[in-house]
Amino acid sequence: MRIGEIAALVGLTTRAIRHYHHVGLLPEPERRPNGYRAYSVRDAILLARVRRLTELGLSLDEVRDVLADDAGRELADVLAELDADLARQEAALRERRLRLAALLAEPPGDTGPVSPALAALLARAPETASPSAAKDREYLTLLDTTGTGGRQVYEVLGAVAADPAMLALYERLDALAGAPADDPRIAPLADDLMAAVPEGLFAAIPADGAVVAGFKEALLAEYAPAQAEVVRRLMDAFMERGRG
Repeated sequence: MRIGEIAALVGLTTRAIRHYHHVGLLPEPERRPNGYRAYSVRDAILLARVRRLTELGLSLDEVRDVLADDAGRELADVLAELDADLARQEAALRERRLRLAALLAEPPGDTGPVSPALAALLARAPETASPSAAKDREYLTLLDTTGTGGRQVYEVLGAVAADPAMLALYERLDALAGAPADDPRIAPLADDLMAAVPEGLFAAIPADGAVVAGFKEALLAEYAPAQAEVVRRLMDAFMERGRG
């Protein structure tokens, strides 16, 4: 058979077959006196197997490994890895569909697409126009995107999010927007905010979940001086409690 004939037989293009020759996947057949390649039935069987394996999602390197192992053990290993990879892709697709379902159930807010677990947490929080509360929602969305958050963390925060007393704490923080960094209201508010942190949160956050270098300074820069001092004290107390 000539290259066009074997290509038509196995459902490949002549360009693909020439590429297989180039990368050493398919041996070059003998050539006829006129210079044309003469493909055998054995070549067709080999090409058919290559096509089946690539359609399963194997790379050409993986196909080469499979073809080099006459016993077929390599094929079983490669197919097992491929199956595991497909399972991971299916899990990722399910997670994406859950996020889409949450977005379709209600219009996305200012925070944008979030995980179903965080969406459930935000849904429990009472509506408020507090700028400080809005900042917290944005930070939770950032943690959700970077993977620092998680279902266990959101479950622990659920009770706090639904507590109307949190609104009063946010309002006290909002009231410090124009205050100096030595305002006497700073220390009591930092203590009250720390007292509102659920005990289970320290266990839910991994010990190695340290703040990325530079993040603390960037976070504090988002607040007015007195507010930043409250947040700084809260962060320091939180880290100290977490190490305890």
